[in-house]
Amino acid sequence: MTEKIEIKIPDIGDFAEVEVIEVLVAEGDVVKAEDGLLTLESDKATMEIPSPIAGKVLSVSVNVGDMIAEGSVVAMVEPSAVDHSISAQQAPEDKPEATAEISAEQVASESNEGEQDEADSQFSPPRSLPEKVQQTSDIPHASPAIRRFARELGADLTQIAGSGAKGRIKKEDVQKWVKKTLSAPAESKGAGIPPIPEVDFSRFGEVENIPLSRIKKLSGPHLQRAWLNIPHVTQHEEADITELEAFRKSLKEEAEKEGIKVTLLAFVLKIMVGALKKFPEFNASLAADGESLILKKYFNIGIAVDTPQGLVVPVIKEVDRKTIFELAKEMGEMSERAREAKLSPAELQGGCMSISSLGGIGGTGFTPIVNAPEVAILGIARAKMQPVWNGEEFEPRLMLPLSLSYDHRAIDGADGARFCAYLAKAFADMRRLAL
Repeated sequence: MTEKIEIKIPDIGDFAEVEVIEVLVAEGDVVKAEDGLLTLESDKATMEIPSPIAGKVLSVSVNVGDMIAEGSVVAMVEPSAVDHSISAQQAPEDKPEATAEISAEQVASESNEGEQDEADSQFSPPRSLPEKVQQTSDIPHASPAIRRFARELGADLTQIAGSGAKGRIKKEDVQKWVKKTLSAPAESKGAGIPPIPEVDFSRFGEVENIPLSRIKKLSGPHLQRAWLNIPHVTQHEEADITELEAFRKSLKEEAEKEGIKVTLLAFVLKIMVGALKKFPEFNASLAADGESLILKKYFNIGIAVDTPQGLVVPVIKEVDRKTIFELAKEMGEMSERAREAKLSPAELQGGCMSISSLGGIGGTGFTPIVNAPEVAILGIARAKMQPVWNGEEFEPRLMLPLSLSYDHRAIDGADGARFCAYLAKAFADMRRLAL
Protein backbone atom coordinates (compact mmCIF):
# COMPACT_ATOMS: atom_id res chain seq x y z
CA MET A 1 0.00 0.00 0.00
CA THR A 2 1.33 3.42 -1.00
CA GLU A 3 2.20 5.57 2.00
CA LYS A 4 0.78 9.09 1.91
CA ILE A 5 1.73 11.99 4.13
CA GLU A 6 -0.27 15.18 4.50
CA ILE A 7 1.80 18.37 4.42
CA LYS A 8 0.19 21.00 6.62
CA ILE A 9 0.71 24.69 7.27
CA PRO A 10 2.98 25.18 10.31
CA ASP A 11 2.59 27.84 12.97
CA ILE A 12 2.20 31.20 11.20
CA GLY A 13 2.42 33.40 14.25
CA ASP A 14 -0.28 35.92 15.07
CA PHE A 15 -2.13 35.66 11.77
CA ALA A 16 -5.45 33.85 11.67
CA GLU A 17 -5.33 33.44 7.89
CA VAL A 18 -2.85 34.34 5.16
CA GLU A 19 -3.19 34.44 1.40
CA VAL A 20 -1.61 31.95 -1.00
CA ILE A 21 0.15 34.05 -3.63
CA GLU A 22 2.07 31.32 -5.41
CA VAL A 23 1.80 27.53 -5.80
CA LEU A 24 5.23 26.15 -6.67
CA VAL A 25 4.39 22.49 -7.34
CA ALA A 26 1.80 20.45 -9.22
CA GLU A 27 0.49 16.89 -9.06
CA GLY A 28 3.17 14.46 -10.21
CA ASP A 29 6.13 16.69 -9.32
CA VAL A 30 9.06 15.15 -7.45
CA VAL A 31 10.35 17.34 -4.62
CA LYS A 32 13.32 17.22 -2.29
CA ALA A 33 13.27 18.08 1.39
CA GLU A 34 13.19 21.87 1.82
CA ASP A 35 11.91 22.48 -1.73
CA GLY A 36 9.25 25.18 -1.74
CA LEU A 37 5.61 24.08 -2.07
CA LEU A 38 3.83 27.42 -1.96
CA THR A 39 4.30 31.05 -0.95
CA LEU A 40 2.15 32.86 1.61
CA GLU A 41 1.80 36.59 2.09
CA SER A 42 0.38 38.66 4.92
CA ASP A 43 -0.01 42.43 4.76
CA LYS A 44 3.64 42.88 5.80
CA ALA A 45 5.66 39.74 5.09
CA THR A 46 6.12 36.88 2.64
CA MET A 47 7.17 33.34 3.50
CA GLU A 48 7.69 30.12 1.63
CA ILE A 49 6.35 26.79 2.89
CA PRO A 50 8.93 24.07 2.18
CA SER A 51 8.37 20.35 1.98
CA PRO A 52 9.61 18.54 5.11
CA ILE A 53 10.27 15.37 3.08
CA ALA A 54 11.43 14.22 -0.31
CA GLY A 55 8.90 12.45 -2.46
CA LYS A 56 6.28 12.63 -5.18
CA VAL A 57 3.41 15.11 -5.00
CA LEU A 58 0.15 13.12 -5.24
CA SER A 59 -2.18 16.10 -4.93
CA VAL A 60 -2.22 19.83 -4.18
CA SER A 61 -5.00 21.12 -1.96
CA VAL A 62 -4.68 24.89 -2.37
CA ASN A 63 -4.88 27.44 -5.16
CA VAL A 64 -3.53 30.95 -5.64
CA GLY A 65 -5.79 33.39 -3.78
CA ASP A 66 -6.93 30.92 -1.10
CA MET A 67 -6.88 32.08 2.52
CA ILE A 68 -5.39 29.38 4.72
CA ALA A 69 -4.54 28.97 8.40
CA GLU A 70 -2.26 26.89 10.60
CA GLY A 71 -3.00 23.20 10.14
CA SER A 72 -4.51 23.55 6.67
CA VAL A 73 -3.52 20.71 4.33
CA VAL A 74 -1.23 21.90 1.55
CA ALA A 75 -0.50 18.73 -0.37
CA MET A 76 -0.37 14.96 -0.22
CA VAL A 77 3.12 13.51 -0.75
CA GLU A 78 4.34 9.98 -1.24
CA PRO A 79 7.71 9.88 0.55
CA SER A 80 10.77 8.51 -1.15
CA ALA A 81 12.46 5.49 0.46
CA VAL A 82 15.02 7.57 2.33
CA ASP A 83 12.31 9.68 3.96
CA HIS A 84 9.89 6.96 5.16
CA SER A 85 11.07 7.51 8.70
CA ILE A 86 9.95 11.13 8.69
CA SER A 87 6.41 11.86 9.84
CA ALA A 88 4.33 14.81 8.83
CA GLN A 89 3.89 15.74 12.48
CA GLN A 90 7.64 16.25 12.92
CA ALA A 91 8.02 18.66 10.04
CA PRO A 92 6.22 21.77 11.34
CA GLU A 93 8.51 21.99 14.37
CA ASP A 94 11.45 22.81 12.08
CA LYS A 95 9.69 25.44 10.00
CA PRO A 96 10.32 29.18 10.45
CA GLU A 97 7.55 31.38 11.67
CA ALA A 98 6.07 34.09 9.46
CA THR A 99 6.03 37.39 11.32
CA ALA A 100 5.51 41.00 10.41
CA GLU A 101 9.24 41.62 10.60
CA ILE A 102 12.09 39.45 9.36
CA SER A 103 15.30 39.56 11.35
CA ALA A 104 18.63 40.30 9.72
CA GLU A 105 19.80 36.80 10.70
CA GLN A 106 16.93 35.21 8.75
CA VAL A 107 17.62 37.31 5.68
CA ALA A 108 21.33 36.59 5.87
CA SER A 109 20.62 32.86 6.18
CA GLU A 110 18.42 32.92 3.08
CA SER A 111 20.88 34.99 1.07
CA ASN A 112 23.77 32.66 1.90
CA GLU A 113 22.34 30.08 -0.51
CA GLY A 114 23.12 32.37 -3.44
CA GLU A 115 26.00 34.33 -1.97
CA GLN A 116 28.62 32.89 -4.31
CA ASP A 117 26.37 33.29 -7.35
CA GLU A 118 25.79 36.90 -6.43
CA ALA A 119 29.51 37.53 -6.07
CA ASP A 120 30.11 36.19 -9.58
CA SER A 121 27.17 37.99 -11.15
CA GLN A 122 27.53 41.12 -13.24
CA PHE A 123 23.92 42.05 -12.67
CA SER A 124 23.40 41.74 -8.89
CA PRO A 125 24.09 44.89 -6.85
CA PRO A 126 25.79 44.61 -3.46
CA ARG A 127 23.51 44.12 -0.45
CA SER A 128 23.51 45.72 2.94
CA LEU A 129 21.54 44.33 5.88
CA PRO A 130 19.95 46.64 8.47
CA GLU A 131 19.10 45.39 11.92
CA LYS A 132 15.47 44.93 10.92
CA VAL A 133 14.25 44.33 7.39
CA GLN A 134 10.64 45.02 6.51
CA GLN A 135 8.85 44.43 3.24
CA THR A 136 8.19 47.89 1.82
CA SER A 137 7.35 49.33 -1.57
CA ASP A 138 11.09 49.84 -2.17
CA ILE A 139 11.76 46.08 -2.04
CA PRO A 140 10.89 44.06 -5.18
CA HIS A 141 7.61 42.18 -4.73
CA ALA A 142 8.73 38.57 -5.17
CA SER A 143 8.53 35.32 -3.26
CA PRO A 144 11.61 33.70 -1.69
CA ALA A 145 11.57 31.07 -4.44
CA ILE A 146 11.70 33.76 -7.13
CA ARG A 147 14.42 35.62 -5.25
CA ARG A 148 16.47 32.42 -5.11
CA PHE A 149 15.83 31.80 -8.82
CA ALA A 150 16.91 35.36 -9.63
CA ARG A 151 20.10 34.93 -7.61
CA GLU A 152 20.97 31.76 -9.52
CA LEU A 153 20.64 33.64 -12.82
CA GLY A 154 22.34 36.80 -11.56
CA ALA A 155 19.21 38.88 -12.18
CA ASP A 156 18.61 42.22 -10.45
CA LEU A 157 15.02 42.16 -9.18
CA THR A 158 15.00 45.93 -8.77
CA GLN A 159 15.22 46.20 -12.56
CA ILE A 160 12.35 43.78 -13.27
CA ALA A 161 8.70 44.78 -13.65
CA GLY A 162 6.35 42.18 -12.19
CA SER A 163 3.39 40.97 -14.21
CA GLY A 164 1.63 39.27 -11.29
CA ALA A 165 -0.99 40.62 -8.93
CA LYS A 166 0.07 43.86 -7.20
CA GLY A 167 3.18 43.96 -9.40
CA ARG A 168 4.48 40.66 -8.04
CA ILE A 169 7.50 39.34 -9.98
CA LYS A 170 6.93 35.90 -11.48
CA LYS A 171 9.39 33.34 -12.80
CA GLU A 172 8.56 34.27 -16.39
CA ASP A 173 9.39 37.94 -15.65
CA VAL A 174 12.88 36.96 -14.47
CA GLN A 175 13.43 34.75 -17.52
CA LYS A 176 12.34 37.51 -19.92
CA TRP A 177 14.62 40.06 -18.23
CA VAL A 178 17.65 37.76 -18.45
CA LYS A 179 16.94 36.98 -22.10
CA LYS A 180 16.56 40.67 -22.94
CA THR A 181 19.76 41.58 -21.07
CA LEU A 182 21.82 38.88 -22.78
CA SER A 183 20.56 39.88 -26.22
CA ALA A 184 21.15 43.62 -25.69
CA PRO A 185 23.86 45.28 -27.84
CA ALA A 186 27.37 44.90 -26.44
CA GLU A 187 27.83 48.65 -26.03
CA SER A 188 24.97 48.81 -23.51
CA LYS A 189 26.62 46.23 -21.20
CA GLY A 190 29.85 46.16 -19.21
CA ALA A 191 30.03 49.38 -17.24
CA GLY A 192 26.28 49.87 -17.37
CA ILE A 193 26.65 52.79 -19.77
CA PRO A 194 23.43 53.32 -21.73
CA PRO A 195 23.69 53.29 -25.52
CA ILE A 196 23.59 56.54 -27.48
CA PRO A 197 20.01 57.17 -28.63
CA GLU A 198 19.38 56.43 -32.29
CA VAL A 199 18.82 59.54 -34.40
CA ASP A 200 17.16 59.79 -37.80
CA PHE A 201 19.65 62.15 -39.46
CA SER A 202 17.68 62.18 -42.72
CA ARG A 203 15.31 64.62 -41.01
CA PHE A 204 18.01 67.27 -41.28
CA GLY A 205 19.27 66.66 -44.80
CA GLU A 206 20.59 64.12 -47.28
CA VAL A 207 22.57 61.20 -45.80
CA GLU A 208 24.41 58.11 -47.02
CA ASN A 209 24.84 54.88 -45.05
CA ILE A 210 28.32 53.33 -45.52
CA PRO A 211 28.97 49.97 -43.76
CA LEU A 212 32.05 49.80 -41.54
CA SER A 213 34.97 47.78 -42.85
CA ARG A 214 35.60 44.35 -41.36
CA ILE A 215 38.72 45.65 -39.57
CA LYS A 216 36.80 48.49 -37.94
CA LYS A 217 34.04 46.11 -36.87
CA LEU A 218 36.64 43.91 -35.19
CA SER A 219 38.84 46.63 -33.71
CA GLY A 220 35.99 48.86 -32.48
CA PRO A 221 34.80 46.59 -29.64
CA HIS A 222 38.43 45.90 -28.64
CA LEU A 223 39.18 49.63 -28.38
CA GLN A 224 35.99 50.23 -26.44
CA ARG A 225 36.83 47.47 -23.96
CA ALA A 226 40.30 48.91 -23.50
CA TRP A 227 38.99 52.44 -22.97
CA LEU A 228 36.32 51.33 -20.48
CA ASN A 229 38.51 48.92 -18.50
CA ILE A 230 41.85 50.74 -18.40
CA PRO A 231 42.35 53.92 -16.34
CA HIS A 232 44.32 55.82 -18.97
CA VAL A 233 46.94 58.47 -18.23
CA THR A 234 48.76 60.26 -21.07
CA GLN A 235 52.18 61.80 -20.49
CA HIS A 236 53.51 64.33 -23.04
CA GLU A 237 57.16 65.05 -23.81
CA GLU A 238 59.33 66.54 -26.55
CA ALA A 239 62.52 64.92 -27.83
CA ASP A 240 65.33 66.70 -29.66
CA ILE A 241 66.02 64.54 -32.75
CA THR A 242 68.20 67.03 -34.63
CA GLU A 243 71.32 64.82 -34.63
CA LEU A 244 69.33 61.62 -35.01
CA GLU A 245 67.60 62.92 -38.13
CA ALA A 246 70.94 64.01 -39.61
CA PHE A 247 72.33 60.51 -38.97
CA ARG A 248 69.25 58.89 -40.53
CA LYS A 249 69.65 60.95 -43.69
CA SER A 250 73.32 60.02 -43.87
CA LEU A 251 72.26 56.38 -44.20
CA LYS A 252 70.05 57.05 -47.19
CA GLU A 253 72.55 56.14 -49.90
CA GLU A 254 73.70 52.97 -48.12
CA ALA A 255 70.12 51.89 -47.49
CA GLU A 256 69.06 52.46 -51.11
CA LYS A 257 71.79 50.09 -52.30
CA GLU A 258 70.09 47.36 -50.28
CA GLY A 259 66.62 48.42 -51.41
CA ILE A 260 65.66 49.70 -47.97
CA LYS A 261 64.05 52.94 -46.85
CA VAL A 262 65.15 53.84 -43.32
CA THR A 263 62.45 55.81 -41.49
CA LEU A 264 62.48 57.32 -38.02
CA LEU A 265 60.37 54.40 -36.77
CA ALA A 266 63.30 51.99 -37.08
CA PHE A 267 65.20 54.12 -34.57
CA VAL A 268 62.11 54.44 -32.38
CA LEU A 269 61.96 50.64 -32.14
CA LYS A 270 65.56 50.37 -30.94
CA ILE A 271 65.08 53.21 -28.46
CA MET A 272 61.89 51.56 -27.21
CA VAL A 273 63.75 48.33 -26.45
CA GLY A 274 66.28 50.27 -24.36
CA ALA A 275 63.44 51.91 -22.43
CA LEU A 276 61.65 48.60 -21.82
CA LYS A 277 64.86 47.09 -20.45
CA LYS A 278 65.33 50.09 -18.18
CA PHE A 279 61.67 50.05 -17.02
CA PRO A 280 60.46 46.42 -17.10
CA GLU A 281 57.03 47.28 -15.67
CA PHE A 282 56.21 48.73 -19.11
CA ASN A 283 57.08 45.39 -20.73
CA ALA A 284 54.33 43.62 -18.83
CA SER A 285 50.65 42.74 -18.61
CA LEU A 286 48.32 42.66 -15.63
CA ALA A 287 47.35 39.17 -14.47
CA ALA A 288 43.68 38.30 -14.98
CA ASP A 289 43.00 38.64 -11.25
CA GLY A 290 44.60 42.11 -11.17
CA GLU A 291 46.85 41.03 -8.30
CA SER A 292 50.21 40.83 -10.11
CA LEU A 293 52.23 41.92 -13.14
CA ILE A 294 53.42 39.41 -15.72
CA LEU A 295 56.87 40.65 -16.77
CA LYS A 296 57.94 39.68 -20.28
CA LYS A 297 61.52 38.78 -21.10
CA TYR A 298 61.08 39.24 -24.86
CA PHE A 299 60.76 42.44 -26.89
CA ASN A 300 58.03 42.37 -29.53
CA ILE A 301 56.68 45.79 -30.54
CA GLY A 302 53.48 46.57 -32.42
CA ILE A 303 53.39 49.25 -35.12
CA ALA A 304 50.02 50.81 -35.97
CA VAL A 305 49.57 50.87 -39.75
CA ASP A 306 47.00 53.00 -41.56
CA THR A 307 45.32 50.93 -44.28
CA PRO A 308 42.34 51.58 -46.60
CA GLN A 309 40.34 49.13 -44.48
CA GLY A 310 41.29 50.70 -41.14
CA LEU A 311 44.00 50.60 -38.50
CA VAL A 312 45.92 47.35 -37.95
CA VAL A 313 48.83 46.69 -35.59
CA PRO A 314 51.34 44.11 -36.89
CA VAL A 315 53.98 43.04 -34.37
CA ILE A 316 57.72 43.15 -35.04
CA LYS A 317 59.22 40.19 -33.16
CA GLU A 318 62.58 40.10 -31.33
CA VAL A 319 63.35 43.77 -31.95
CA ASP A 320 66.33 43.62 -29.59
CA ARG A 321 68.12 41.15 -31.89
CA LYS A 322 67.76 43.10 -35.14
CA THR A 323 69.73 45.94 -36.72
CA ILE A 324 68.29 49.25 -37.90
CA PHE A 325 68.41 48.03 -41.52
CA GLU A 326 66.74 44.72 -40.65
CA LEU A 327 63.96 46.51 -38.77
CA ALA A 328 63.45 49.01 -41.60
CA LYS A 329 63.19 46.20 -44.15
CA GLU A 330 60.76 44.13 -42.03
CA MET A 331 58.55 47.15 -41.28
CA GLY A 332 58.35 48.01 -44.98
CA GLU A 333 57.35 44.48 -45.94
CA MET A 334 54.88 44.08 -43.10
CA SER A 335 53.25 47.48 -43.75
CA GLU A 336 52.78 46.51 -47.40
CA ARG A 337 51.12 43.21 -46.45
CA ALA A 338 48.93 45.09 -43.96
CA ARG A 339 47.67 47.44 -46.68
CA GLU A 340 46.95 44.42 -48.90
CA ALA A 341 45.16 42.63 -46.03
CA LYS A 342 47.61 39.72 -46.22
CA LEU A 343 48.82 39.62 -42.62
CA SER A 344 48.52 36.30 -40.79
CA PRO A 345 46.93 36.14 -37.32
CA ALA A 346 50.34 35.31 -35.83
CA GLU A 347 51.74 38.60 -37.13
CA LEU A 348 49.14 40.52 -35.13
CA GLN A 349 49.80 38.81 -31.79
CA GLY A 350 52.41 38.71 -29.05
CA GLY A 351 53.14 42.43 -28.67
CA CYS A 352 54.76 43.89 -25.55
CA MET A 353 54.06 47.55 -26.32
CA SER A 354 52.74 49.45 -29.34
CA ILE A 355 53.73 52.57 -31.27
CA SER A 356 51.25 54.80 -33.08
CA SER A 357 52.92 57.32 -35.39
CA LEU A 358 50.98 60.19 -36.96
CA GLY A 359 54.12 62.08 -37.92
CA GLY A 360 53.52 61.57 -41.61
CA ILE A 361 50.12 63.27 -41.32
CA GLY A 362 50.57 65.98 -38.68
CA GLY A 363 49.51 66.99 -35.22
CA THR A 364 51.22 68.19 -32.08
CA GLY A 365 50.07 65.44 -29.73
CA PHE A 366 47.20 63.02 -29.06
CA THR A 367 45.96 60.40 -26.60
CA PRO A 368 46.58 56.90 -27.99
CA ILE A 369 44.47 54.10 -26.48
CA VAL A 370 46.43 51.34 -24.74
CA ASN A 371 46.34 48.16 -26.80
CA ALA A 372 45.24 45.74 -24.05
CA PRO A 373 46.53 43.45 -22.64
CA GLU A 374 49.59 45.67 -23.01
CA VAL A 375 49.99 48.37 -20.36
CA ALA A 376 51.38 51.24 -22.46
CA ILE A 377 51.50 52.73 -25.95
CA LEU A 378 53.72 55.46 -27.41
CA GLY A 379 52.23 58.06 -29.74
CA ILE A 380 54.45 60.10 -32.08
CA ALA A 381 53.30 63.29 -33.83
CA ARG A 382 55.03 65.42 -36.48
CA ALA A 383 58.49 66.77 -35.67
CA LYS A 384 59.05 70.46 -36.28
CA MET A 385 61.81 73.03 -35.92
CA GLN A 386 61.59 75.10 -32.75
CA PRO A 387 63.82 77.70 -31.08
CA VAL A 388 65.40 76.02 -28.06
CA TRP A 389 67.44 77.84 -25.41
CA ASN A 390 70.88 76.26 -25.03
CA GLY A 391 71.93 78.35 -22.04
CA GLU A 392 73.33 81.20 -24.06
CA GLU A 393 71.02 81.66 -27.02
CA PHE A 394 68.10 80.22 -28.92
CA GLU A 395 69.00 77.79 -31.67
CA PRO A 396 66.80 75.86 -34.12
CA ARG A 397 66.24 72.26 -33.06
CA LEU A 398 64.04 69.53 -34.58
CA MET A 399 61.64 68.55 -31.79
CA LEU A 400 59.54 65.37 -31.81
CA PRO A 401 56.28 65.34 -29.78
CA LEU A 402 55.81 62.15 -27.73
CA SER A 403 52.52 61.03 -26.15
CA LEU A 404 52.79 58.08 -23.77
CA SER A 405 49.50 56.52 -22.60
CA TYR A 406 49.64 53.91 -19.85
CA ASP A 407 47.49 51.81 -17.55
CA HIS A 408 47.52 53.60 -14.20
CA ARG A 409 46.80 50.32 -12.38
CA ALA A 410 50.21 49.02 -13.44
CA ILE A 411 52.23 52.22 -13.84
CA ASP A 412 52.48 55.23 -11.55
CA GLY A 413 52.68 58.78 -12.89
CA ALA A 414 56.26 59.19 -11.69
CA ASP A 415 57.33 56.09 -13.62
CA GLY A 416 55.52 57.39 -16.69
CA ALA A 417 57.44 60.67 -16.45
CA ARG A 418 60.75 58.82 -16.01
CA PHE A 419 60.02 56.63 -19.03
CA CYS A 420 59.34 59.71 -21.17
CA ALA A 421 62.46 61.46 -19.88
CA TYR A 422 64.55 58.41 -20.77
CA LEU A 423 63.07 58.35 -24.29
CA ALA A 424 63.84 62.05 -24.77
CA LYS A 425 67.49 61.56 -23.74
CA ALA A 426 67.86 58.50 -25.97
CA PHE A 427 66.44 60.35 -28.98
CA ALA A 428 68.82 63.22 -28.35
CA ASP A 429 71.84 60.89 -28.15
CA MET A 430 71.45 57.23 -29.16
CA ARG A 431 74.86 56.48 -27.70
CA ARG A 432 73.07 56.29 -24.35
CA LEU A 433 71.61 52.93 -25.44
CA ALA A 434 75.09 51.44 -25.05
CA LEU A 435 75.26 52.43 -21.38
